[in-house]
Amino acid sequence: MISWLRFIVMATAFALTILCLVPLQYVFLKTGWGPRIATPMLFHRIVSRLLGFRIRLHGEMAKERPLLLTANHTSWTDIVILGSLREMAFIAKAEVATWPLFGMLAKLQRTVFIEREKRGKTHHQASVIATRLAAGDPMVLFAEGTTSDGNRVLPFKTSLFGAAQVAIRETNVETVTVQPVAIAYTRVHGMPMGRVHRPLVAWPGDVPLAPSLIGLLKDGAVDVDVWFGEPVVIDAKSDRKVLARTMEERVRAMVHTSLMGRDLVSLQGESREDPILNGTKNR
Repeated sequence: MISWLRFIVMATAFALTILCLVPLQYVFLKTGWGPRIATPMLFHRIVSRLLGFRIRLHGEMAKERPLLLTANHTSWTDIVILGSLREMAFIAKAEVATWPLFGMLAKLQRTVFIEREKRGKTHHQASVIATRLAAGDPMVLFAEGTTSDGNRVLPFKTSLFGAAQVAIRETNVETVTVQPVAIAYTRVHGMPMGRVHRPLVAWPGDVPLAPSLIGLLKDGAVDVDVWFGEPVVIDAKSDRKVLARTMEERVRAMVHTSLMGRDLVSLQGESREDPILNGTKNR
């Protein structure tokens, strides 16, 4: 009963947020006037609060531009969490543009849509991303190409890493900064999440979006670690495949640090019959 009451309150607040901010952002984009870059961050901060996320930040987003952020991808909520931290734009698969409501929201936050399966369009898509990079927009690439179950990092796809080099070849920039970003969901209602409960936020494969949104609005109170790792500066001679492997290794190491730390606490807590033991350490 309490969870459904929370759902009604949070869903109402979510709808009001959309009704207030979406028309403003539409006007900002059409006219070029107003905080068209800052408004999506405000939207994500409100939604992040409504969904009950408690974000623990490690490191800082690099200040250098152009900047390509390469992240793992567990859920649609990754966009809400990252978007609430800093002003940034996202690279998403083309199907997202057709989704009800979420497709419209993605367009309003200046998302670049790509068709991963059509290799003939790879260069054109990389050029679009490169133009945005050269203009100073930090771009987020979910390099796995799909969402995972949140317990692991999938192999990074190398094709769109080429956008960083296209930015060097086709614009007046000489280098591009590429930074690994890791997102790890660790606790729910203060208790270590572990593999069993991580599906509360994980959104792998063809799982419908609506049940995921409803579940979070009902339950909420999820702790998430966000890591901004050590960036790499590349130039025209850099190898995109080596770059992709480097980013993958660094992201996997950061995710591993968060998940293994929490899972070990979980095991220790269960053995002592106190699942919250040391649960707030380093908070």
